[in-house]
Amino acid sequence: MSKKELEYQKIGDFYLPKVSFPAEDEKIENIGKYGLLRLEYLKEHKKGYYTFLMINGSVPFELRNVDSAANERVKKIIKQLADEENVNEELKAKDQMEWVRCMNNIKNRAEEIVLKELIYV
Repeated sequence: MSKKELEYQKIGDFYLPKVSFPAEDEKIENIGKYGLLRLEYLKEHKKGYYTFLMINGSVPFELRNVDSAANERVKKIIKQLADEENVNEELKAKDQMEWVRCMNNIKNRAEEIVLKELIYV
């Protein structure tokens, strides 16, 4: 993290830093499901860390990183679980509804794991 130079302005007898926050629209642009979930979690449960990110202007960067990592992790877990449980193209060809049921179950479990590992920490 690079060190930013702060500018100060004199108000009365005090020098206060000139701090600007990014516009609300800039923060949530191009952020996916997991990034938005992380944003809500930070606002509700990690207010100090959220304020720190706001002051540094790194909220969008943090949310994009979390979203990207969460998406990659979900895909990896889904593939691992599907391989372990033999949910493959053979099952899909034989019984499509069973394949859909199994894949939905796997996806839900993968998302629960990722939410606990990356989002709600």
